Amino acid sequence: MYLIAGLGNPGLKYRHTRHNAGFEAIDVIADQYGIKMGKEESKAKVGRGRINGQDVLLVKPQTYMNNSGESIGPLASYYKIDPKTQVIVLCDDVMLDPGRMRIRKKGSAGGHNGLKSIIQHLGTEEFTRVRLGVGKLEPEGDMVKHVLGHLPKEDRIKLERIYEDSCGAVEMLLEGRVDDAMSKYNGIQE
Repeated sequence: MYLIAGLGNPGLKYRHTRHNAGFEAIDVIADQYGIKMGKEESKAKVGRGRINGQDVLLVKPQTYMNNSGESIGPLASYYKIDPKTQVIVLCDDVMLDPGRMRIRKKGSAGGHNGLKSIIQHLGTEEFTRVRLGVGKLEPEGDMVKHVLGHLPKEDRIKLERIYEDSCGAVEMLLEGRVDDAMSKYNGIQE
């Protein structure tokens, strides 16, 4: 089984903010593959299903972004999921323009507190992440206001297109074709 987590913050207040790109990508994936989300488990909304023959657990931690690992770590442990080969995390990236995606096999948190929490709770930096571009912070800008803010309409459309691409990327990742997914999707610009 694969654990596919989208990061974000729960509640209507945070709906469609930059920080909720991971939640929204999971919603698109769930819709695409007919996976019902909503069961509560380990401080998360989860949905179990299959994507291209692989059993998957879709996860939207309800712990708020900075504590995402409090949900993902116990779920990976309970389901005996190997983070190095069976965990995929989708999250926002403020270093990428809207419409861009970057897939990585492993790496540091890169300043992303949600990833930092996951690394802490999984005990490794070796898990696949799909970073979704939400736009760069203006010089002297406030990071919290930026990530909790909404994108302009044109950028929002680009971000929504990249959610569709995340379905194809996840399919390739589930087939073990990480390098192919990186080659195809890294740097996509809609």
